[in-house]
Amino acid sequence: MVTRSTLVHIDAPSPKAGSFYMFATPSATGASGDARSASSVSSWAESLAEPGFELPSTATPIGVHVPAVRAGDLVYTSGQLPLVRGSIERPGKVGREVSVTDASRAAEICTLNALAAIDALAGLDSVVRVVKVTGFVASADGFAGQPGVVNGASNLLASVFGDAGTQTLGCRYRRTATERPAEVELVVEVA
Repeated sequence: MVTRSTLVHIDAPSPKAGSFYMFATPSATGASGDARSASSVSSWAESLAEPGFELPSTATPIGVHVPAVRAGDLVYTSGQLPLVRGSIERPGKVGREVSVTDASRAAEICTLNALAAIDALAGLDSVVRVVKVTGFVASADGFAGQPGVVNGASNLLASVFGDAGTQTLGCRYRRTATERPAEVELVVEVA
């Protein structure tokens, strides 16, 4: 079960900048806990497949960057979009063209794409724990359910990694012309 200890909402200096939500999530295993020992699943890849998830091919970057980079024992992913076979899944703004349920699923797809980038760089089974998730939500005016959207990412990570999947979570909304309902960045600790 994923628990959240604190929710902090910070207003940005201008309405165009949006708002920022930060969740602090306690870890049941400690700073570098690896929950596999308490589980019957021997690898994160098996844990991902157990509920029927499958890693997609690593998305081709749009621009001059890489999908993920390793710095010491941390892997940082670029912002991953809800791309399925090269197209944005469920395009539009959340609270207008896209429901919270569909946007949460889009955040889940983003997370699978981020995990694919981690797998290509360091191997999924090298993940010790998820450190941080940052989610961006393209929101219609007046929509305030961004944390519910980004929970699609958190719930997937908790189901795959157990206690090692609990993390801190940043959630931002965008008032832009983008038709990408969600975008997710991950930071994970690797062995």
